[in-house]
Amino acid sequence: MKSTNHCDFGQDSAPLDVEAALQLLLGKARPIVGNESVSTFDVRNRVLAEPLTSPVDLPYWDNSAMDGYAVNTSDLTANRGRLQVTQRIPAGGCGQPLAPGTAARIFTGAPTPKGADAVVVQEVCQRDGDWVILPLQIKPGANIRRQGEDVRAGDVVINAGTRLNPAHLGLAASVGSERLLVRRRLKVAIFASGDELIMPGEALKPGQIYNSNRFFYHALLDALGCEVIDLGIVADRLQATADALHRAAARADLILASGGVSVGEEDHVRPAMQREGSLELWRIAMRPGKPLAFGHIDAKPFIGSPGNPVSMFVTFCLFVRPFILRMQGVDSDLLPLILPARAAFDWPARAKRREYQRARLTTHADGTCMVQIFPSPSSAAITSLTWANGIVVIPEGRTIAIGDPVDFIPFSELTT
Repeated sequence: MKSTNHCDFGQDSAPLDVEAALQLLLGKARPIVGNESVSTFDVRNRVLAEPLTSPVDLPYWDNSAMDGYAVNTSDLTANRGRLQVTQRIPAGGCGQPLAPGTAARIFTGAPTPKGADAVVVQEVCQRDGDWVILPLQIKPGANIRRQGEDVRAGDVVINAGTRLNPAHLGLAASVGSERLLVRRRLKVAIFASGDELIMPGEALKPGQIYNSNRFFYHALLDALGCEVIDLGIVADRLQATADALHRAAARADLILASGGVSVGEEDHVRPAMQREGSLELWRIAMRPGKPLAFGHIDAKPFIGSPGNPVSMFVTFCLFVRPFILRMQGVDSDLLPLILPARAAFDWPARAKRREYQRARLTTHADGTCMVQIFPSPSSAAITSLTWANGIVVIPEGRTIAIGDPVDFIPFSELTT
């Protein structure tokens, strides 16, 4: 059904700055509805749908932080540091109450016996048959992990809206959670526009190129825990593009397209969106990735990126990724961590667009983090993405000299 709420973005319309574009996108992102119970083994990168409350204390009981001897410190002075070893408590075991004047051989993680108020590490003790000689200056509480000092029963240990990483999975398991209630997977439909595109394995003909963006999309979306609906390659025809958009909207929560969003005669994605749906964003004052289309088709959000692989990759990382996280129900940490570094390059002032250059961060012997940029600025130079380990941000109109401070975004913040 054609929307009557669309904007006419002319070729001369002013591009939005990066912050305004991101604010617009995130303001339009609506969390999906629907949850599912999933094994804790399988919820990495999924989003927790309800707070996880611990039914137990962590640690579960007072336990030894070291291999050594459990003692009552008052016995050390009274017995001049010489105590009889009357029991052995391994991890998984449970000792008897500590009799006056005795010590228990104990191992890391084992419950401390009743009556013991410290554990003396074995390295400072001297064993003499059934006896042990210990230092006198041992403070109560030494090397004992107290029950509940990390988590108390009833504590919320993971908030709803958290994207679960390996540490969250370990924490969930430690409080006994076999399964977790998480948001259902976001369904993302993808297609590429371009008669020149073919798939690897096919023979290249004059004017044809392999479709790398399809592989980019699959890998990036898989890392975000999405379900991918792949519509393949769409012919450079207005009606074919419109049909693909409607098919995608019928099956997915979000539609992504690469190519066809600029102003050329063979760029049909933007006019198809204007005709069939709504177009609410078209251009952003950045390089690479100026033409980025956002709108809705059949009430489903659509984001169209440039066809050049570097532009597609950069715009996905900076705009599509946080949009997806918001749709998945993530409440915080939508934006990447930015690291301070020093430029290992010169940069002359250019036009009033923010630059996101592929960059490599290295640490010098003195600890200084220096950033190099890829020699070619071409948005088709896909090798730049394997050479780089992140992106350097160059503000609008700024001149940079070697040694100047710069902002660096690691790929690890953008692709996981």
